[in-house]
Amino acid sequence: MTQKAKEPLFGRKIGGTRVVPVVLKIVLVFTIFILVSNLTTNYINLIYTRTKMISLTRELLAKDLKDIYVYSNNQYEIYKFNNDLKGSMESIEKKGLNEFTKKKSVLLGIKPDGSFLFQSFNGEKSEALKDKKTLAKLNADFEKKTQEGVIQFTYNGESYFGIYKYNPKWEAYIVRAEEENEFLSESRQVFRNVSVIILLITIISSVVGIYVLRFILRYIQIITSEIREMIDSQQLKMLDLKGAPNDDITFMGIAFNSLSSTINNLLNIFRKFANKDVVLKAYEEREVRLEGTQRELTVLFSDIKSFTFITETLGADIIKLLNMHYDNAIREIVDHDGIIGSIIGDALLAVFGAMDVFEGIHKNKSMQSVVTAYKLQDLAQDLRQEMIRKKQQIERKKGRLTAEEDKVYQACLLEIGVGIDGGLVFYGNIGSYVRMTNTVIGDNVNASSRLEGLTRVYKVPVICSDYVKDDIENNVHNHGITFLELDMVKVKGKTEGKKVYWPVPRGYMTKGMAQDFKVFNKGLEYYYNGDWRKAYSHFNKCKLPLAAVFKERTKDNKAPKNWNGIWEMKTK
Repeated sequence: MTQKAKEPLFGRKIGGTRVVPVVLKIVLVFTIFILVSNLTTNYINLIYTRTKMISLTRELLAKDLKDIYVYSNNQYEIYKFNNDLKGSMESIEKKGLNEFTKKKSVLLGIKPDGSFLFQSFNGEKSEALKDKKTLAKLNADFEKKTQEGVIQFTYNGESYFGIYKYNPKWEAYIVRAEEENEFLSESRQVFRNVSVIILLITIISSVVGIYVLRFILRYIQIITSEIREMIDSQQLKMLDLKGAPNDDITFMGIAFNSLSSTINNLLNIFRKFANKDVVLKAYEEREVRLEGTQRELTVLFSDIKSFTFITETLGADIIKLLNMHYDNAIREIVDHDGIIGSIIGDALLAVFGAMDVFEGIHKNKSMQSVVTAYKLQDLAQDLRQEMIRKKQQIERKKGRLTAEEDKVYQACLLEIGVGIDGGLVFYGNIGSYVRMTNTVIGDNVNASSRLEGLTRVYKVPVICSDYVKDDIENNVHNHGITFLELDMVKVKGKTEGKKVYWPVPRGYMTKGMAQDFKVFNKGLEYYYNGDWRKAYSHFNKCKLPLAAVFKERTKDNKAPKNWNGIWEMKTK
């Protein structure tokens, strides 16, 4: 196993030019400034700290509790002799006051119940210790045979620290303490002084260092400026390195240029395999996570009819036909603010409303889905017309098509059905961080597939649900779509029936269709009510292809027993 060669301290030659590591330049410059700054501030801090620590140590030694404790014992003996409790307490308090060096120093005698035996304090005195937590700790320690130690407590609303010792004669805790803020004021002053000095030295060093480093690293600014422009435009380009010095920053720029075209190719590939909302989110968050949210979306499901026959007839050439159809279909979906949920052979799933998070609500998602559905039907019709023209051209040149050629021709006459449903669905990324996909999951997704299947039954190009109808009628002014109620259906796998509709935009509606719609609606009313004789009469007058379905159902002029108006589908 070969050992990896170490990077030379002063860089290495690449193509006859020595590339000096920029790290070496930065380290050399900053080492000098950091050493000067740290050595100077540390020396000043050492002098200040040494002086103040000596002073504080002397004060703490002078305030030792021992003298007070002995003095209080002496006062106890005097009290026993003359029975003058007040005089003894005043004497102890006076002793404490005489030894204080700070304004807020205290000497306290605290009884186990929290009342004060005596208080030496240059201020307003309290009747009892209000810090119940500290008092409880003192008593608890006393129960554990601990009669002296350090203490932190609150007195007159301020924090104190000190030492204490239990005096069995007075049956009280004698406490000698200092107010924290007052005690630390001198050390804080030292800290402020040192901080000011450090700040001044740092500012001076920084100003000098900035000028030096800006000159040394001037091409970093040039490169980063160009990269920022690339980020803003979301386009990679070549960096202009003319006149750059021979260091590793320049080498990094050269490496960046060599990768630029490759990255552009990868980005183009990524855009083709990922939806626009995924790309936008990845750009904003700089990552793609396995996550999803519940969203209210509209789902369009399109499927090619007789796909088995087409596949068996065309074989591998089916890919060419599918790409001809999907190329235009996907463009229409994207142009109408939809995204591709999935493409599985002959089936295409599109989602509308997902882009609203990034671009704001601009057009009704259900309206866009219906418009797109008819655009897809138009594309399929255009493709069929193109096949018809090609057939006619061939027949003019060589005569009638052979049986095999005619079979291929029939296979190319694509017909599609479209089902649309909407509501709350899970939308997001699933899979693993090795391979993930953007998808939509929910009962409404499955329902859109079932609705597409019904287009074969009712012989209409597009079928939608109540959700789509209500969304458009309630939220789109002058939408121009007529919703023909087709039936109340319970599809396989469901426990309840739902109404389904044929949405017909204004441009696809004719006078004859409008009249047939009225006749069909009347027949459907009788059909729901169980009067199949009258229903059959109206369906028989209707010229719509879907009327044949209902004529077949009602030809016996008698509704099934316990008829509730719901037709149950036996197949998907």
